[in-house]
Amino acid sequence: MRIAVVAPSCTLNREAAEAMQAIAASRGDCELVIHPQCFESDGHFAGSDEMRLLALLEVMADPSVNAVWFARGGYGSNRIAEAVLADLPAAASSKLYLGYSDAGFLHGGFHKAGLEVAWGPMPQDVLRTGGEAAVNRALDWIVRRDRAALEPALDGPAMAFNLTVLSNLLGTSLEPDFSGVDLLIEDIGEHLYRIDRSMFHVTASPAVRKVRRLRLGRVSDVLPNAPPFAGDETAIVEQWCARSGIPFGGRADIGHDAQNRVVPFRWRND
Repeated sequence: MRIAVVAPSCTLNREAAEAMQAIAASRGDCELVIHPQCFESDGHFAGSDEMRLLALLEVMADPSVNAVWFARGGYGSNRIAEAVLADLPAAASSKLYLGYSDAGFLHGGFHKAGLEVAWGPMPQDVLRTGGEAAVNRALDWIVRRDRAALEPALDGPAMAFNLTVLSNLLGTSLEPDFSGVDLLIEDIGEHLYRIDRSMFHVTASPAVRKVRRLRLGRVSDVLPNAPPFAGDETAIVEQWCARSGIPFGGRADIGHDAQNRVVPFRWRND
């Protein structure tokens, strides 16, 4: 299987790229092709908007590529998402697209367009403690659709998003149909009052109120608040679910860490 790595947001660390190539070589079941754009830099981004857009369209149009793996998160994919969707290559529908965090902007729009997407670990995660297991988990899903890589409580259609990304894509052309899905959310590096504010916006959405249930992944590196916020992340999510009539489904095994599990947006029972 041929897997293309592209960076629609931020620059890929070269150490991570070398580690990923070594893992792929040791597995022997995939070829990892890292697009040179991954190492470009334009301020915050892995190259200009035009450069990132053209690189993504290039790998999407390549019929020899079986999967597109987003290099890392950060911020920036939303700046090119609508342009990608306006010019989808014919070969785009034959591939799997995998990533998380900022990749959620692309996931929402791609899923809406009928492409196969999944939330899951990314190449940059190899630098985390336990990162080799994380990227092997992602490759197990990309290459073999190994169900051992999945979030363990999945039992039907599901979507996973970073909460801040989800809140920002609602009401845009990237918003997918949430009807009947398990919606899994997580976040990192936010104050609890920001989590509360995002939950107000997300659960107030008529589109989100069509979900089967909402589940909470890990909320990590919470920023200190003075005075302390009333309630932790679980209490916040439970309260907004209760106010909006969305069933709360408990915790989920996703997050910005090496334990992050795969959540495919297209459910298969086999």
